[in-house]
Amino acid sequence: MVDKKRVKRSIKQLQRVKTWQLIILLVLAVAVSATFLRLNNIGMVQRRAAVIDADNGGDSQITQNRLYDLQRYVTAHMNTNLGKGIYLEASYKRDVQVAYENVSNDSEVYRKAQEVCMPKFSYWSQAYVQCTKVELDKYTGTNDVNWPNPSGYLHVFVSPLWSPDFAGWSVLVCIAILTMIIVRLISVVTLKLLLKHHYKSI
Repeated sequence: MVDKKRVKRSIKQLQRVKTWQLIILLVLAVAVSATFLRLNNIGMVQRRAAVIDADNGGDSQITQNRLYDLQRYVTAHMNTNLGKGIYLEASYKRDVQVAYENVSNDSEVYRKAQEVCMPKFSYWSQAYVQCTKVELDKYTGTNDVNWPNPSGYLHVFVSPLWSPDFAGWSVLVCIAILTMIIVRLISVVTLKLLLKHHYKSI
């Protein structure tokens, strides 16, 4: 009889906090968590744009500083994935042009190569680079050009799965509330089944 009363008392204690109340808390926590995760992502986008602007500006020191800011932010905040990374296209273009000019040693030769290739391409691309190289080779007679390595201009930073910031702690709160809901439902069902089957003869 004592065990039966104890089981009933446990069920009543569990039922003091309603499931719908926990669900409302979970919905609110999810909304807060989504907001903080979104803010993290916006912070990454802003810093990535700053890197691209600095790269287009042509100041390598400023570009490196912005790149470092982006790296620190991405590696310290969740939901800041850069996807395939960030490519310093403007820096690559400038270095490719320097390579062109170095191999030609003649601005007239470089101009002739541009006259042939520029009308063929509406925007800068690897095909445009290759076209210019082929034209330069016609005048310089060399295929040994010190081209910059494109992979050296690609920067990939890894975002953590969890970070100890507002977004990270809010996600943990969501997980904790969800765990409470699951444990509560399992406990209530288990105790009711125990009361129904195990103690039905008492």
